[in-house]
This record gives sequence, C-alpha cells and structure tokens, in this order.
Amino acid sequence: MGSPTGKGSLRIEDLGFTYVTPRGEGVIALGQIDLEVNAGEFVCLLGPSGCGKSTLLSIVAGLLRPTRGKVFLDRTALHELDDLYGRISVVFQEYALFPWLNVRGNIEFPMKIRGWAAARRSAQVERFIELVNLGAWADKKPSQLSGGMKQRVGIARALALDPALLLMDEPFGALDAQTRSVMQEELLAIWQREAKTVLFVTHSIPEAIYLADRVVVMTSHPGRVKAVIPVPERRPRDVTSPGFNRIQREVLDLLRPEIQKTGV
Repeated sequence: MGSPTGKGSLRIEDLGFTYVTPRGEGVIALGQIDLEVNAGEFVCLLGPSGCGKSTLLSIVAGLLRPTRGKVFLDRTALHELDDLYGRISVVFQEYALFPWLNVRGNIEFPMKIRGWAAARRSAQVERFIELVNLGAWADKKPSQLSGGMKQRVGIARALALDPALLLMDEPFGALDAQTRSVMQEELLAIWQREAKTVLFVTHSIPEAIYLADRVVVMTSHPGRVKAVIPVPERRPRDVTSPGFNRIQREVLDLLRPEIQKTGV
C-alpha cells in the first residue's frame, strides 16, 4: 500500500550501534543494518529478545545517535531535518499518558507544545477522538480507561501531528489476548485510512504476519537483518489459512536458531 502523497519513505544505510558498559567495555548492539521501507508501507521488526529492535527504533526516532551509518526520511538524512519530531511519531508499550489530563488534553498536548492555533488543535483532536472511537470517553482521565483505550489515546496523539512515519514499539504487548486482537484490527483500519508509513516492533510471529506487508527477521546479538519476508495474504487475514501458516513456519524456521543462541 502506498501513500498518496509519497511521503514517509525510510532508508536505513550501513547502520550500527555500539554502547559502552559501566566497566568501559564496548558492546555491539546492532551490526550492519540496511533496510528500505516504502511510503505507506507497514513493516514489522521481529527477533529474539536483546537483538536490538527497540534500539533500532530509537535511532530512527532520533532518540539515539548511531555509531555508524545513516537514516534517511524521504531521502533526507535525519540530522538534516529541521522538523524531525513533527514528521516522526512514536507509540511505546507504556502508555505514557499524562494522568492529570483527560483524553482530549492528552491528544492535544503535543500540538500545543508545537504552537498550533487553538482552532486547529480542536479540530484535529475531535477528528482523532472519532477515529479511535473514544468520543464517549473524551473527558475521562487515564485512570478511568482500560488498557486498550489508553493505547488508542496514544495512537491518536501520535497521529494527530500528521507524521510521515509512525514508529510503534510493542504497543500491544501489555494487553490481554482479546484486546490485542481488537487493537490489531483497529490499527489496520486506521493505517489504511490514514496511509501512513509504519515500522512496528513485536515479539509475536502471528502479530507480525497479521499486520505487515513485510516482516523483517533480525538475528540475535548483535542485531542484523537476517531476512525480509513478504506477506502476500490479502487483508483481512485469516490466521488459520494455509498461506498464513506457511509464512508462520517460514519465519519460525528463521527465528529458531537465533532464539537458541540466546539460551532461552
């Protein structure tokens, strides 16, 4: 699926990241990463714990500087973008909502920080409250919301800035199985309607295959791209179909030796 505006293409080129331990030892978290994501594409990063998925996402978000290599958004290097945080939004597993603000206030907050006019903020807030089906809870505080509702607020807040690229770091990891399934369906509906580029981190093979146009399988420490698996199944996808299960077996065969290396 392509974006009608053609915005949101991502290129990761010769990327590496090494961190230093408290003992002064250098540890390679990410090896050489090369990856392209097309505008409007939904791509999932999948790999064993500690393979650097979240580190990679943090680098793409501009939260970490790579040790080597570059990241390009719409052919421009991240460090050259004047409005990086207006073009990339992040949804984390932790809801990261302000407990003293209601749903409207939480969605509005980043727009207010960026100096949007009140009328523009109000219109955008109402649009995204409707998009995530939270109209009846718009005046509720986070403590009055379920986990799925809180994550809908987080998604609405991320999309309200109209980013070219949406980064999602295991956003449904803390939800129960039924809520997670519903949120997956709702996310796909929002993605298809908004035509955003999505880079989504998950530990779940079925979730990756259900959501993604392509699944990027990463190696264990240090993290590298082991394979990129296209998912040609038509949406909505049937998780019991032969095609779905074939891809699931293929991904599991790629992941099994990486998981074994971690000793899990």
